[in-house]
Amino acid sequence: MTRFNTQLVHGLPVNDNNTGAVNPPIYNSSTYAFESVETMPRWDYSRSGNPTREFLERQIAQLEHGTRGFAFASGLAAIHAVLSIFKPGDRIVVGKNIYGGTYSLFNEYFAERGITFEPVDTADYEALDAAVSGRARVTFDGRELEATTPAKAVYFEVLTNPLIQVNNVNRISAVAHRHGAIAIVDNTFVTPYLQQPLDLGADVVIHSATKYLAGHSEVTAGLVVVLDDEIGRKIYFAQNRFGGVLQPAECNDVRRGIQTLALRMDRQQANAQAIAEYLLAHPLVKTVHYPGVQRDHDKVLAENGLRGFGGVLSFEVVPGVDPGVVLNNLHIFRLAVSLGAVESLAEFPARMTHFELPKEERLKVGITDELIRLAVGIEDATDLIEDLGQALDKAYEVYVRDHAEAESLSQLASGVFA
Repeated sequence: MTRFNTQLVHGLPVNDNNTGAVNPPIYNSSTYAFESVETMPRWDYSRSGNPTREFLERQIAQLEHGTRGFAFASGLAAIHAVLSIFKPGDRIVVGKNIYGGTYSLFNEYFAERGITFEPVDTADYEALDAAVSGRARVTFDGRELEATTPAKAVYFEVLTNPLIQVNNVNRISAVAHRHGAIAIVDNTFVTPYLQQPLDLGADVVIHSATKYLAGHSEVTAGLVVVLDDEIGRKIYFAQNRFGGVLQPAECNDVRRGIQTLALRMDRQQANAQAIAEYLLAHPLVKTVHYPGVQRDHDKVLAENGLRGFGGVLSFEVVPGVDPGVVLNNLHIFRLAVSLGAVESLAEFPARMTHFELPKEERLKVGITDELIRLAVGIEDATDLIEDLGQALDKAYEVYVRDHAEAESLSQLASGVFA
């Protein structure tokens, strides 16, 4: 049996041709011929199956230690397919800190179709148990809830977006299973290179393959992996009937990106660690959100079954410093949403990735108006740090100027009205 880095490069053969091609072909065919009326071909229509897509689906299932994989046109299409296995009246417990697009899909689409979502602090296992069981409880934001039916699922991110809080897959999955629920894990920030959640008790793993797996900001894709055949059957039904499948050329883009996943992520993690340490010591930075700068980071890795913390971090500037000035003066970091690509990106969650959250909800989960998220690429770490340094210098200049003007106005006003 081959090891992980070899699996990244070679995947599993689909046995679809005898040309000797080193790379799987891209089959741009919407339909496939039957040998006869009596026979059923392996592939008949590309929405239902395609050799290029099957290679990718088999590979991600192999990498995540699952039984079956599915490729979708986006991460949200993948989440939509997974959530479609639930029925009106079902209740799903959700980690309180999730991607804004996921929040919107849950609360503005599925909630209107009869599925109930309850946010919970997934690091508070007593509160999580109460929420999954459905017994009377007080939520993390102080609301009193009456007893109700047990949840059907717990949905959470391994590393939360954008505060990079670590969720323990093993413990959360155990709580879910104790009450008959399944554990659905968004593994986008971590990838199977740093953790395989199915090995830790999760039932379904989701990826926005747009991010680390593809890795080059050139394709939009989503992947799902399952352990259970019945769950897999339901997700395939959704994939085939909704039709949000990943097209062959894009499947090949993701496959090619996966080949260099380990190499890219090693550099991105090293860069993220260096940047986090730099920001931690900067006088204009109030807080750095990256587990790698915690004193007990090795313990956090071991306790959570992680092999690293990935290449995304966030930080808050001190009150009075405008994060917009920092972001608008970056030159190597590009001001853009998304993450996991070879180039470094910076964004303002309050107005960009998490704008769907009402401000009150956003502040409840700690996404402040001073928060900046960095998706660190593979550039030279020194260049990235210098870029952040000069942008913070510009923000300080604006801070000093604005406060000097305010002081002058204050003195003028005191003189006029004395």
